[in-house]
Amino acid sequence: MASSSSTKLVFFACCLLLFTLSDNLVAGESDKVQLNLYYESLCPGCQEFIVDYLVDFFDTDLDTITNVTLVPFGNAKLYDNLTITCQHGEEECELNKVEACVINTIPDPKLQYSLIRCIENDTKNWDSCFNGNKDDIAIGDCYTSDLSTKLILEYAKQTLSLNPKKEYVPWVTLNGTPLYEKINDLVAEVCKAYKGKAPLPKQCNSSALAKRKVWSKLQVSYANEAIHY
Repeated sequence: MASSSSTKLVFFACCLLLFTLSDNLVAGESDKVQLNLYYESLCPGCQEFIVDYLVDFFDTDLDTITNVTLVPFGNAKLYDNLTITCQHGEEECELNKVEACVINTIPDPKLQYSLIRCIENDTKNWDSCFNGNKDDIAIGDCYTSDLSTKLILEYAKQTLSLNPKKEYVPWVTLNGTPLYEKINDLVAEVCKAYKGKAPLPKQCNSSALAKRKVWSKLQVSYANEAIHY
């Protein structure tokens, strides 16, 4: 009996150690850097940012220190009667709804991003990103129901209540603070913002950052015009 109890204690201690080590490899949710992207689906700079910039946070270990939240509303206008007009027309309003339904339907951030990246990579043929699986059917049901409008109204509320206010899109905040022109060196800024206990991913090493391409001339869209940094 004593031998059995000792074995159980050793097993429990090993499990506790493995759990602790595993927990230290990935930042707790409260420790992660919160990266919010406020965007609209047909803004060229938003498309570039989603397809080329954000991919680092889903194809590498950067997701261990970062939570990415997408907010598809952008420079759309919300009127008192709760109608919405979008900067790039009705097609953009509809695609914003599609992407809002993707976010609402798919809980896995990587799968969510993969689908939105596919849409943004070819917005003329975005329907080719769907193949009729269970999630796709749920997204379609969301899109054709009142839920899609409710989701967009919630994203409108989040966007319009930003402090400081959004100046253009893509508008990126880290832990609630706008990045402004630092958006062009996004990975370095996220690495700098992380204050948790888990080890930094290799993408944050000084040598890795030195080799990274620093993006430039990302097109941003104001409510009535587009400029370059």
